[in-house]
Amino acid sequence: MKKGFTFIEVIIVIAIFTIVLGAISSFSLNFYNNQKFISDYSNIVDQAKFGVFRMVKELREAKTGEDGSYPLVFAGDKEIVFFADVDNDGVVEKVRYFLGSVQSADYTQTCSTNTTGGSCSVVFSNFFNGTLVSASAKVSGRGDLNQGNEYFDVFADGVKLGQVCKSGCSQCGSSFEGTQTFDVLSQARDNSLVLTADATNDVNICNPKMEAKFELSVSWNDTSGDNILKKEVTEPTGDPPEYLPNNSTTTVISNYVINTPPIFQYYDKEGNIINDTPARLKDTKLIRVYLVIDNDINKSPKPFELETFVNIRNLNE
Repeated sequence: MKKGFTFIEVIIVIAIFTIVLGAISSFSLNFYNNQKFISDYSNIVDQAKFGVFRMVKELREAKTGEDGSYPLVFAGDKEIVFFADVDNDGVVEKVRYFLGSVQSADYTQTCSTNTTGGSCSVVFSNFFNGTLVSASAKVSGRGDLNQGNEYFDVFADGVKLGQVCKSGCSQCGSSFEGTQTFDVLSQARDNSLVLTADATNDVNICNPKMEAKFELSVSWNDTSGDNILKKEVTEPTGDPPEYLPNNSTTTVISNYVINTPPIFQYYDKEGNIINDTPARLKDTKLIRVYLVIDNDINKSPKPFELETFVNIRNLNE
């Protein structure tokens, strides 16, 4: 007479089956996760390779900007700015590769004078933390500013920028008028900026005789804790051409840059490394591009290192 399984035997079989099934499921899940990680890693490396290939091609063909600027604008350890025709449309764009995120801020100050033909100044300081990308000053005025010879000159750190209220302003008006916007990037790079309004001698009535409003807008690259390498392209506009921040587009080159060494390294014609940032603009003949890419430093494969060198053909000898 045949016997069936006892209850204990059934429980044991179910337990063994559950353990085996769990092991198979765990193995399958780990295998899937590993394959996905490897696939993601491969895609990340390919993305970085393609981005660097484009970067090198653009750097090699860097040329004078549409506004007459020198081909190389800024040469930092983790940021480079230059001019190149990146889309082959015959127009030279301003190109910026950088590691980090862009922050922005706006600041406003006013000043006034009650002296005939007087002047007044405002001081901005510590207005960014990182690498300055753009800085513009919007200046407007009110007072005795309704005639063609009643206006004020605008200066940034002693450099004349232009004039406000040369036309279009009213006498002793209640609102600020005659708004002009000036690029003050070069003056603001040291994180300090003095803006001055200097009235003509015909500005001699109203109370105050002249009042100026300065609106400073800045954006900067904050590199603290950011692993994203980006590309920013700015198209020129206007006549004469200008490269304005609001005409820029930004794309991501890689999300997983873990460089401790510089991304960009600069060499002179003798092959010596140039450490001084201003000297890099005039002496650079060769640029090393070095990226370390990894989406998880705790997993294999090890970080991918990408290194290449590029000669800029159109720099002055």
